[in-house]
Amino acid sequence: MKTNVTFPSAGLALAGLLFTPDDHTGEPLPAVVVSHPGGGVKEQTASIYAERLAREGYATLVFDAAYQGESEGEPRGLENPFQRSEDVRAAVTYLTTRDDIDPTRIGALGICASGGYVPFAAQTDHRIKAVATVSAVDIRSLLVEGLGRTQGPEVLQAMLDQAGALRTAEARGAAPAVQNWAPESPEGLEEAPTLYREAQDYYRTPRGGHANSTNEWPLRSIDQIAQFDPYAMIDLIAPRPLLMIIGSESDTGYFSREAIEKADEPKELFVIDGATHIALYDQDEYVTPAVAKLTGFFGEHLTA
Repeated sequence: MKTNVTFPSAGLALAGLLFTPDDHTGEPLPAVVVSHPGGGVKEQTASIYAERLAREGYATLVFDAAYQGESEGEPRGLENPFQRSEDVRAAVTYLTTRDDIDPTRIGALGICASGGYVPFAAQTDHRIKAVATVSAVDIRSLLVEGLGRTQGPEVLQAMLDQAGALRTAEARGAAPAVQNWAPESPEGLEEAPTLYREAQDYYRTPRGGHANSTNEWPLRSIDQIAQFDPYAMIDLIAPRPLLMIIGSESDTGYFSREAIEKADEPKELFVIDGATHIALYDQDEYVTPAVAKLTGFFGEHLTA
């Protein structure tokens, strides 16, 4: 069962979808907040995981981040990691107000960039009893340092110069300058990293594309992204459990490996053989074992 919901986050109304088991008998349910990738919306991979977990007996809440999808906020597409982490906390707060949810049994799952936002929120929000990620990414490192950390510090300084100039331009009435999350066309991507080739195939084709996923983020977001370090205090999640799922062929897997090294027990890195970063978004041969692992994880740690 799927229900449209709205809830506030720092003064902005967020649009969400609440999935519940079809055979729900009225007892308060354990729940999982599922947060979408950067550039994504709630109807894409977040809903795939939410619907599959609902079949396993969980209430699951997906939502569009502030400034994105059907949620409020200007400029459109703004990627503010601190707001996005606050959105996760706001989703938890919303669930705790519902009579059909057990407020003592709430977990959270972050996919891609939300694999940074969810652990960051959980470090200080003890209401999140179990933390999981799929294909986690540190958005600051990805956008500032580049995939594989190939960009030097001078790149950041140039980006910050640009961000300041763009803020001034917007204040004078200019439209926000934007950049694409994923390439619009596959042309010229033959030698590009797997992540970028797959992102184009997922977001910009009928495979995963959605009208609300505009593929744009305002470049001035970088002066907020640059200060965000999702895993610096990841040890604060303990003694609550942490599960991070990656594909063996993912070119972003190093983010999860390094985060797990920094985290305290209980923690687990689960590797799905043959999967790439985006194959874990929607390919059934990889999503199925990921959901099975998540079902067992939340089943163990969101107990009554």
